[in-house]
Amino acid sequence: MTPADTGASTVVDAAPAAPAVPDSTGSSDPSDSRMAPGGPGYRRMSFALFLAGVATFALLYSTQALLPLISGDLGVTASDASWTVAAATGGLALFVLPMSALSERFGRRTVMTASLAVAVTVGLLVPFAPSLPALVALRAVQGAALAGLPASATAYLAEEVRPRALVTAIGLFVAGNSVGGMSGRVITGWVAQEWGWRVAVGVIGLVAVACAVAFRLLLPAPRHFTPGSLRPRVLVRTVRDHLANPLLRRLYAIGALFMTVFGGVYTVIGYRLTEAPFSLPQGLIGSIFLVYLVGTVSASTAGRLVGRLGRRGALYLGAGTTAAGLLLSLAPSLPLVLLGLVLITAGFFAGHAVASSAVGKTAQHGRAQASALYQSAYYVGSSAGSTVGAVAFHSGGWAGTVGVGVLAVLGVVVITVSGSLAARRAAGTPVRALSLPR
Repeated sequence: MTPADTGASTVVDAAPAAPAVPDSTGSSDPSDSRMAPGGPGYRRMSFALFLAGVATFALLYSTQALLPLISGDLGVTASDASWTVAAATGGLALFVLPMSALSERFGRRTVMTASLAVAVTVGLLVPFAPSLPALVALRAVQGAALAGLPASATAYLAEEVRPRALVTAIGLFVAGNSVGGMSGRVITGWVAQEWGWRVAVGVIGLVAVACAVAFRLLLPAPRHFTPGSLRPRVLVRTVRDHLANPLLRRLYAIGALFMTVFGGVYTVIGYRLTEAPFSLPQGLIGSIFLVYLVGTVSASTAGRLVGRLGRRGALYLGAGTTAAGLLLSLAPSLPLVLLGLVLITAGFFAGHAVASSAVGKTAQHGRAQASALYQSAYYVGSSAGSTVGAVAFHSGGWAGTVGVGVLAVLGVVVITVSGSLAARRAAGTPVRALSLPR
């Protein structure tokens, strides 16, 4: 993407290096050996990363739909129980950058395989946690292990997939995230209703084991990976270069704010639906997360949205859809609450797919670090949303959680508008109106 396309300044990196993959824009070039839809290995790659996304989100949020049961079993408050989610996402946010450095040295597939292996092993131990502190500690370790997946997967796609297919390929990976989040919550809801939350998270651990094995068997070996250096000085310089890029900074902030909304809403929604006037049983509350299927569709169609509206236009649409869902969810009617969740989910996954794919295209070197910084910001947003959303619910009810979400969406809009203004200034165009440039 050029500065005029994205809202970046004309200075992209302070210390540019040769890209690991030629920055071609002509995906029809027959000499380009990278994968494309319909080509060799593309389906295997897509399905493998889809399964990795399923395992990642199923494990990462395995306790989220079970928080009311965990609160009752362990005798803790909603805000205390929310730490079982925040610890996992916080561990991922903290370790994603170091894990991305390992993937630059040892390879994307190697790091993703090792990360899944550790995460599923810990997942089989989680049901046996004797107390909340032990459960939180195990979840933090699990999140740290999963840190090797998101940034490495995005970097793998940026290197192995042709540029014009990149948004679609990342959208499929994000769609796997949505299926994992949905299936994990639905399965745990019904299993926990019959056998308790410990059996429920154990079942998710077994599902993740199957996904991890299939992922390793299916994912094609990388053909365009060039090992990098593990020297701290090189890593620091690469991170500094990415943080000096105004466009990347905006994308990181957008990812964090979108996830603040999503993390807060889905951490608290179980508590709201167990209370009057809804008073739903745990199995039905778990089934509420079937709305994640909407996210699967919106993420996988993000490429078409960008083609029609441009990246900033797609971000405006995602933010507006999310805000509409938040406001609609305030209604004391279950059908309207469900419709609100549908809109929140669709807007979030579309915005996330657009922003994360833009990071992969913008970074011209150190793609794993660029993606890691995005993922770190994204999961910091998840941890913040889970914790602040639960505190807001405790003090102000569902309206408090919605208020936090609306503020985060406004932040997305402000940042996106600033990108539009920056693009106009970079192009030398007078700023007369805020249109939706491509």
